[in-house]
Amino acid sequence: MKYRSFVLKRKIEAVAIQPFVWIGRLIAALSPAARQYSHVYFFPFYHIGGAEKLHYQIAQATGGPDCIIYFTRKSNSTFFLDEFRKSGCEIRDISKLTDNKFLYFLNLVMRGVISHRINRQPKRPVVFNGQSNFGYKISPWIGSAVPQIELIHALNTFSLIRLPFLSFYTRSITVSQEIVDKHRILYQDKEVPLYAWQKFSYISSKVKLPVEKKYRSDSEAKPFVVLYVGRATDEKRPWIASAVAKALAQGNDQYRFEFAGEVAARIPQDEKRFCHFHGDVQDEEILGRLYASSHLLIIPSLSESGPLVLMEAMARGAVVISTPVGIVNLHLKNGISGFVINALSTDQEVAAELTLYIEKLYRNREELARISEYSVDYAFEHFDLSTLAREYQDLFYSLTPGT
Repeated sequence: MKYRSFVLKRKIEAVAIQPFVWIGRLIAALSPAARQYSHVYFFPFYHIGGAEKLHYQIAQATGGPDCIIYFTRKSNSTFFLDEFRKSGCEIRDISKLTDNKFLYFLNLVMRGVISHRINRQPKRPVVFNGQSNFGYKISPWIGSAVPQIELIHALNTFSLIRLPFLSFYTRSITVSQEIVDKHRILYQDKEVPLYAWQKFSYISSKVKLPVEKKYRSDSEAKPFVVLYVGRATDEKRPWIASAVAKALAQGNDQYRFEFAGEVAARIPQDEKRFCHFHGDVQDEEILGRLYASSHLLIIPSLSESGPLVLMEAMARGAVVISTPVGIVNLHLKNGISGFVINALSTDQEVAAELTLYIEKLYRNREELARISEYSVDYAFEHFDLSTLAREYQDLFYSLTPGT
């Protein structure tokens, strides 16, 4: 289906749902908002995840007491909720209304309620959509005078969901030039108009670096620690890490495999005894010490938008071995700053290749130490969170009406 067909489908749907949107606008008119907001954010979740971490970083950099965040999907936990609160923004979880398939009409009504309140503000806010389905669906109902920004993390299912809504966004942002290029190929295939290409750019993801740059001095330390950090989703595939743990630790007690994240339920029973589970680690200092005490971080993911764990690990001297996902190829050069394996789609092939690289570095500690030192230098040069804050602040300022 080409771009024009996506747009036509959206317009037909708009006609069908318009009565519900009008009901929402009537409700909003009868109960006007008590406050005005300079920025309105739509985020899906506040549970643990790399995308959620980037979202709260953006909110902390650009938000404040005169801003509001809408969470539009049911979160699995409250892991990052306090980080969003640190932004100073008003927080509203509307997922009971917008993420209920049995009462879907409420989602349509809420499009009317929120769009009416945005449109009626004397001073137009900046609207930011952090890959929220609801954020896309409400965008046509927001007035054209209101600048809207979208953040798309990777080439994924949202890449097609967002197509019929591109004309409503003033700027489209992603996290790397590689992802911009991938979307431009998609645009070409779908015959997307040139204007959408021209407003698509990237702001590289960043992380909070350690206060002090420290190089590892324990590359020879025993046991040899391999770390996995992430959720237990089909995309993250923690069971590949546990398969590697069984393959290596079963016959060699010098290996130790650590897991940060609630992943134990997805690990085969016969592999659990080779794994040390920490659950979700909410304390940044504790997580930092896990990175710093690990020789390696492995990323067996099938798909990623970041991953931010790559940056966090490199900054603390853990050498990263990863599948070729997200921004990995941009930052990891084999034998220099880490290793990118060739396998991706088949679990057994990924596990086998990860095992080979781990064994290689286990035997060659000098190479491990050299890559670890380079990784720290590279992270401090490229991943400083303060630069991300400035870039997003500049973006919001450039689109703020009246500035």
